[in-house]
Amino acid sequence: MKTNFDIQVKELLDKAYEFINSYRNENYLKENTKISIPKDYKKAFFGLVDKVAASLMEDNDNFYGYFLFQMTREIRFDISGPTAVNFQGANYTINFNPIIFLNLNLRQMESSIKHEILHILSMHLIRTKQLKGRYSRLAVNMAMDLVVNQYLKYLPPYATTLEWVNVNYGLKLEPYASFEYYVETLQTAIDLLEHDKDAPHDNDSIADTIETEYSAEKTHDIWEDTSDIDQKTLQDFTEKVIALSEKGELPTYIKNMISSLKNSKEELPWNLYLNRLMGSVESTIKKTITRRNRRQPDRLELRGQLRNHKANIIVALDISGSISDEEFKQAMKEVLAIVKNYNHEITVIECDDQIRRIYPVKSIHDLKERMNTRGSTLFTPVFEYANHHQVNLLVYFTDGKGEDKLKVVPRGYHILWIISGRGDKLSLIEPYGVVKKLSSIEVKDNILDYTDVDRGGFSMQNHENMI
Repeated sequence: MKTNFDIQVKELLDKAYEFINSYRNENYLKENTKISIPKDYKKAFFGLVDKVAASLMEDNDNFYGYFLFQMTREIRFDISGPTAVNFQGANYTINFNPIIFLNLNLRQMESSIKHEILHILSMHLIRTKQLKGRYSRLAVNMAMDLVVNQYLKYLPPYATTLEWVNVNYGLKLEPYASFEYYVETLQTAIDLLEHDKDAPHDNDSIADTIETEYSAEKTHDIWEDTSDIDQKTLQDFTEKVIALSEKGELPTYIKNMISSLKNSKEELPWNLYLNRLMGSVESTIKKTITRRNRRQPDRLELRGQLRNHKANIIVALDISGSISDEEFKQAMKEVLAIVKNYNHEITVIECDDQIRRIYPVKSIHDLKERMNTRGSTLFTPVFEYANHHQVNLLVYFTDGKGEDKLKVVPRGYHILWIISGRGDKLSLIEPYGVVKKLSSIEVKDNILDYTDVDRGGFSMQNHENMI
């Protein structure tokens, strides 16, 4: 027997189909026209959402209910999921696509709202911008959804789950692992597929206005509409919303998410920062004849691409600076301990006003005595070299004194500046990377490895490394 809730859902869904069909008939030849949603429909729809929110107020779910009450709400038919969030003006907005949302039952509706709030707690709106261009939309979206969906029950049948990904991509992904682990593994699996997941699809003239089915690749496209805001400001705002939502006892995994969010604002020592950075280093690409080119699949003479999972790392040493041989050797021990669990190649470059020596390093025993040449300091030569050698990560040890502007723009790799203990600050106005201070840190055999964090009690510390 149908409940009043079920009847209300059916009526709202029928009305939604009525006026989007009418809109389609009237605007078929127009592009990017916006659907005008009647006020009475909005009132009825958000009345139903209030009922879902009231259900979320029960038991341990009340955190989600209080969080939802602080969000603005919008109806958008151009999102390819039941719900989607973005940050506009000075508030989080949760958007609903009635055609997809109203096809869920009450518990699935609750999970869809929880899903969006967990994305917020995980700072995914910021993280996705940091990864743009380095991985495909599909890999990033699925990896982020894997992170949050493992904490939810009553998911829609099309939800991205660990079991679904493992079956459909032939993988054996571990539960509650890092986001970096998921996105890299998924991207490799996607690259190995014969068909092109990123190929454009034929759409009608109003496809950008109305979405009626879920799409894993496009489900977070609305995040592009998020206001241009720095990470610290968004984290501060999120903490305020969290503080107003904490009523009573919280589930352990939410406590850990909140703790991870707050701790991510604290300044990390350079070695722990490097450890986190390694998880997001993009592996190099190699050409292959075993698959077609992703962008131009019809051109058989073009080779496709595969990831070979080898990180090309440059460690540059400013030999004109005040960093001592002892400091550098100790720091290199830290670097080698951090990267040992990754497939990598390390090249050391000694440079003052020009590159003096380049050599590979596999262990601390490969380090050579520093050259006695002492010129002035120029950073540009190292970046000119890196721009032509498919580098993934450049770690630059220096006292910070050099040019105020690079003569070349770094292309496609992470940069970590490490200022020696006797240095002050980096002379560059635009460092193109993160600047850390080299301090006296005790070297330990077991550097903290974020892939080995205890996952007891659904710990979020492991898979959400917020940089």
